[in-house]
Amino acid sequence: MAYPLETIIFASARASAHFAQHCLEPSGAHLRALSSFVDPQGAIMHWHDFGDLEGPGWAANAVGGAHLLYRWGRYLGEKEIQEQALALLDHVLEDGFIDETSGFIWPYYELAQKRMCLNYVHHNDWLCPGSLAKVGVQLLEFADDLGEERRAGRMVQAARKLGTWLKEHTPCLANGWLPRRITRQGEAFPLNPHGEADPIYDHSADGLFLLQLWAALARRGLADLRSDALSLGESFVSSGGFWGSVNHDTYDNHENVAYSSAFRVLRQAAEWLAQPGWKEFAYRSALAGLERFRIHEDRHNVATNGLLWMEESWNTSYLWENAEASLAYLEAWSETGDPLYSQAGLEILQAIARHHHGELGFLTEGVDWDNHVSQRHHVRGMFYGDINYTEPLLNNLHLLAPTLYYFERVGYQPPAVDDQAAIRIVTALREEWLPPA
Repeated sequence: MAYPLETIIFASARASAHFAQHCLEPSGAHLRALSSFVDPQGAIMHWHDFGDLEGPGWAANAVGGAHLLYRWGRYLGEKEIQEQALALLDHVLEDGFIDETSGFIWPYYELAQKRMCLNYVHHNDWLCPGSLAKVGVQLLEFADDLGEERRAGRMVQAARKLGTWLKEHTPCLANGWLPRRITRQGEAFPLNPHGEADPIYDHSADGLFLLQLWAALARRGLADLRSDALSLGESFVSSGGFWGSVNHDTYDNHENVAYSSAFRVLRQAAEWLAQPGWKEFAYRSALAGLERFRIHEDRHNVATNGLLWMEESWNTSYLWENAEASLAYLEAWSETGDPLYSQAGLEILQAIARHHHGELGFLTEGVDWDNHVSQRHHVRGMFYGDINYTEPLLNNLHLLAPTLYYFERVGYQPPAVDDQAAIRIVTALREEWLPPA
């Protein structure tokens, strides 16, 4: 059966949200993700670095995931989803992640050892200031949506203190940019998680999120960070861009999400800080730079048409990055009215919708069309195909952002499609492409 585009992307979002909800568990009076890395049944993958982690950090994404679930519940008019989202937020606000004195926020909680840690390899020798800044941005954005709700003030103050902590602990490098990793004491950390020199230590696009946080705080008059934001933005633009991997475990000079994040951050900061040249650069270099990553056909009998591959060393199509690219294109469409941008953004969402599996709404973390990850990690052991794992609050959920952005602008009302009907729709879409065992 052929479904309208809006029905497809709605069903994909609804199925994804259902899976994320399935992966929440009680944590005292609150909720948390049972893991940051699970299979289609929601079982924890303890063997993986992300398996025994949860929290607000990069791959775990508790604040960002909670915000998306809250917005989704509001869109549907389902208060139960909003209440779950707030219980997940309260876990971050009230269960020890935030150091109220210093403003520091712990990225991760190690589930097996029952302790906080700074990074995805469960150590405390380094942290990524960019992704920590992203948590601050997510707190501000969520607080804006909550309005006068009691949590909002605390979230804004947590973001303010975090922004100040990051200014005091993130040294500026000789090229005008920021180190990819630092110690908690505020020293640059030029190594990768394995103790070897990090080739993109001084040009990871992860630094964009410090620009975003500092600009957002300056705009609100919450901290004296305007000059810091201006300096970072000028360094990025005058250098021609720092496009190194945002993902903490890859090391390329060009990664697709670096370009989409740069477009979104620079376009936003250009307005807040009155820097029209940044906006022009965002369109000319960042958004245009995404074109090299786009796939315009189905490869190796896998539904890749419309997706973007990640980077030269790791060409899998990861879906949180694709969702970020979709959002960039849709923001460009909203601003310019150019239908080519909306077409690109919606093609990505339609392509993502073909990669759900199982009965719970699971969305793969990545489409491995070139067998980079290896066959043993694929759904049903296919040589080429979808990876058999996801991050419930990141890869599985990030597509809600562009979906809601589009629906809100075209006034699309939720259809009469519940969770199980949504899963049936995306299952039918997938089976059009999945070869027989």
